[in-house]
Amino acid sequence: MMSAESKNMRLIAHDTLRGFGNVGEGISLQVAKDGRRILWVAHESAPKNFSGVDVTDPRKPRVVVQTDLPHNTVRSNSLEVAGNLMAVAHQTQTWGEEPAGVAIWDIENPTEPREIGFYDAASPWSRGCHQVWMVDEGWLTCACPTKDFQPREKWDDQPFMMLDLSDPTRPTESCFWWLPGTREGDEAPVPPRHPRFNQGWRCHNTNVYPERMDRAYLGYIDGGVIILDISDKSNPQMVTHWNPNPPNNGFTHTVMPLFDRDLLVVTDECVYDAGEDWPKRHWILDARVETNLVPISSLPMPPVEEFAPRGGRYGGHNVHENRPGPSFRSSDILVSSFFNGGVRVHDISDPYEPKEIAYYVPETPEGSPVGAIQINDIYVDENAIIYAVDRWAGGLYVLEMDI
Repeated sequence: MMSAESKNMRLIAHDTLRGFGNVGEGISLQVAKDGRRILWVAHESAPKNFSGVDVTDPRKPRVVVQTDLPHNTVRSNSLEVAGNLMAVAHQTQTWGEEPAGVAIWDIENPTEPREIGFYDAASPWSRGCHQVWMVDEGWLTCACPTKDFQPREKWDDQPFMMLDLSDPTRPTESCFWWLPGTREGDEAPVPPRHPRFNQGWRCHNTNVYPERMDRAYLGYIDGGVIILDISDKSNPQMVTHWNPNPPNNGFTHTVMPLFDRDLLVVTDECVYDAGEDWPKRHWILDARVETNLVPISSLPMPPVEEFAPRGGRYGGHNVHENRPGPSFRSSDILVSSFFNGGVRVHDISDPYEPKEIAYYVPETPEGSPVGAIQINDIYVDENAIIYAVDRWAGGLYVLEMDI
């Protein structure tokens, strides 16, 4: 069992979420009308759907609501909050199961959330939705197919979609985009596959920011980075495509623009245990010319030889995404999740020479099936309080930085 390790960071609270400490990639913070601060977290797998945690006092987190999934072969994994609405992704384990799509919840009363709408994406070729992104109450973007989308290869099954939520009880498709060559019947050729780590050409994250509402920044898994022009929400167009996979080992997860610096932060996701798909890094790209992205550095990390044997995954995953709302926003400080490498903080004020300035690696959670912490995602609030979650058993870790 590994003990906790830290530098310039300390644990101020820990909650195992009533014993359901398996948390996915969905963390979002709501400031309720009565002033309570509710952290919503999506569970990585059944039986739980999502939990609401009162973090008004971040040193005393308290679960105030948990909901159940309809069966054990569907997961929620991702959620987002805007105002009093919450979108929750539903992805099934295999193609053709239900429910598959996006659920819309009314969370005006956080202790009594109500599902009020559902976008149904179930089909013989669909696992539903993997990720949702919502920056206002009118619409959302997601990694999700339509019912009639048939991928050429099964792992190409989650293209880019935008849903109109002007009536949240009836989410409707606004636009839909896939990389040519990945849909059955396309004239374009099937894109090349990694000879060893083929995870598909499909969306993971679909981030849109208030500074550029005409752009969607897609982590397209083995397809790398794609920027879409969404100024016409019925007809998205690809602006640029940068893909290092192969020779790299694929699974581009998040593309986060730093608008004031003309940079992109791009994260790979490690998806195999014991460092099998190493290296999985976080990259800094020069984006001064939007159509010619240039990699200039990657974040320093501890040696894989030290961390890979600890158990579970070791490598990149996600980064705090500078969301609007009650959120920490910085173009110099990155707070990231690295599975058994814990939470790590980097200073990129010099983007050519990023420096690690803080980290926290929790001790092995009780009941972890991989024998190590697996920090899956993080959210940093406007007070620089870090909320980090474990993929399997550990639940929620609340951290403070000393930087």
